[in-house]
Amino acid sequence: MPSARKDARWPEAILLTVSLWLFVLLMFLPIISARHAPGDWASLMLDVSTIIVVSMPLAMPLFLLFKRTVNWPQGARALLLISGVIFAAVANTVFDLLYTGWVANNLEASWSSLPRDMERGYDVALKYILVFSVNVALFQLSFARRQERRQERQLVDARSTAQQAQLAALRYQLNPHFLFNTLNSISALIVTGRNDDAEEMTDKLSSFLRISLACDPAQLVPLEQELALIEEYLEIEAVRFGERLNVDIHCAADACAALVPGFLVQPLVENAIKHGVAPSRDPVNIAVKASVEEGDLCITVANDRVPARSGIASGRSGVGLINVERRLEAVYGKAASLTTEKNDSGYVATICIPEIQRTH
Repeated sequence: MPSARKDARWPEAILLTVSLWLFVLLMFLPIISARHAPGDWASLMLDVSTIIVVSMPLAMPLFLLFKRTVNWPQGARALLLISGVIFAAVANTVFDLLYTGWVANNLEASWSSLPRDMERGYDVALKYILVFSVNVALFQLSFARRQERRQERQLVDARSTAQQAQLAALRYQLNPHFLFNTLNSISALIVTGRNDDAEEMTDKLSSFLRISLACDPAQLVPLEQELALIEEYLEIEAVRFGERLNVDIHCAADACAALVPGFLVQPLVENAIKHGVAPSRDPVNIAVKASVEEGDLCITVANDRVPARSGIASGRSGVGLINVERRLEAVYGKAASLTTEKNDSGYVATICIPEIQRTH
C-alpha cells in the first residue's frame, strides 16, 4: 500500500534523528569532556563531530529500511530492523575506533591514551545499539501517530458521507409521502366538482415542489426559511380544507435565526393536518411555535383535535414522526429529541435541539 509509506516522511525522520542525537550528545558531553584536557576545545570538537558526521547519517539508511518495509509482516520486518540497528551500531563503533587511532597518529597525540581495544568496542557498540533502537522507535511512533490521524480523518469522512446519504434518503422519503396525500386531495376536489380549487391547489403544489427540490437534504437552513416553506405547504392544504383549517405560526427572533435540517418541521405539520383536520368536520387550530429556552431551540406543533381512534396516539406509528426522529439522530445524535403528547386539548409534538447554531 503506497499510502502507508506516505505516512513515513523524511522531514519528520530527519528532525527526530537530529533531536535524538543532540540530546544524546548533551547527555554524554560531561563524559566526553573528561577524556580531554581542560580547555582543549579542538580535541573536544574532533570527538563530538563523529555524532554529527557519522551517527546521524547512519540513522538515515535505517529510516529508508523502515519506510520500505512498512507493509511487510511484523516478524520479518522486526528481524530486518534489528539487524539494521546492529549493523549501524557496529559500523559506528568500528569507525570510532579507527577514527581514534587516526587522530592519535596524525592530529592529536593526546588521543593515544584513549582506549581502542575490544573492551571499549563492546561498551560503545551497546550504547549505539540502544540509541539507534530508540531512533527506530521514534520513527515508528511518528508513523503510527500519522496513520492514526489519517484513519481518524477517513472515519470522519466516511461518517459524514454516510450521514449525508442517510439524510438524503430520509429527506426524499417525504416527497412521495406528501405528494401522494396532495394528489389524492386534488383528485377528490375534481371528483366533487371543485375544479377551480383543484387548479389552484395544483399551482401551489407545483410552486412548493420546485422550492423543496432545490433544497439540499444534508444542509442546515435557518428556521425562518423552514417556516416559510411550511406556510407554502399550508396554503396548499387551505385550498382543500378552507375554513376548517386555522393556522398560527409564531417564531421568536432568536429562534428564527437558528439552523435546522431542511424539512424537519413539515412532517409534524403534515401529521397535524392528517390526524387533526382531515377527520374533523369542525374548525381545527394548528399552532407552530419556536423559541429558545436555556440555549435550546424548542419547536412545537400542536393541534386542538385528535380523533379518539387515531393511530397517532402512540406517537411513533407514522412515517413522518419516524423520519423526524431519524433525521434528528443523524445530525445531532442523542442530543436532540422529539416528544409527543396527546391530551384532552389535542396533540402536541415538540422538537428540542441543544447548542443551536445560528446564521451569521
